Amino acid sequence: MKVGIIGATGKAGRLITEEAVNRGLDVTAIVRNASKLSNKNVKVIEKDIFDLTTEDLSAFDVVVNAFGTPIGQTQPHIDAGRVLIRALSGTDTRLIVLGGAGSLYMDEERTKNSFDVGRVPDFAYEIAVGQAKNLEDLQATTDLNWTFVSPSAFFDADGPRTGNYRIGGDVMLFNTDGESYVSYPDMALAIVDEVERGDYLKQQMTVVSEKN
Repeated sequence: MKVGIIGATGKAGRLITEEAVNRGLDVTAIVRNASKLSNKNVKVIEKDIFDLTTEDLSAFDVVVNAFGTPIGQTQPHIDAGRVLIRALSGTDTRLIVLGGAGSLYMDEERTKNSFDVGRVPDFAYEIAVGQAKNLEDLQATTDLNWTFVSPSAFFDADGPRTGNYRIGGDVMLFNTDGESYVSYPDMALAIVDEVERGDYLKQQMTVVSEKN
């Protein structure tokens, strides 16, 4: 399986890349600066996400977008998402987007999401708005096989790899301690699971994990 990983030098992208390589997938890192890659054995496309084209991406079975932006920016996630939608619509390539938790519903009746109940922290608000709009754009497509992966409310960059995680749809999940929590390493495991399985085509999914 050929997998392209956008943002493979970022915190989440690096872990997703490592997990995909460890599972024997044919991985290409899609990055702005190849010198930052920790794994020198993967293939590389050195290109800005905003410049990617159908020609760059359509040979992959799956493209994972782990693109990140600095705090306080809304538009980059929207614009980058639209670049990928244009590039991959009408192709056989699946797109998996690592997004945000703001769009997750808080109840099974789907009456209110994280924005509505004030669960999106101020420091992450602008990014969360951009990620939510990216999801709306994906939901409006008709000829793209996409999956939008939302972390739990606390997405812990320093958390452990436990392998003890659960996957759900568009409603926020909680672990056995009652926390909406997922570590970066466990999120990487869940994303590569979805790369291999394709269980959530044209859907939002979320991941929750234990802390040990």
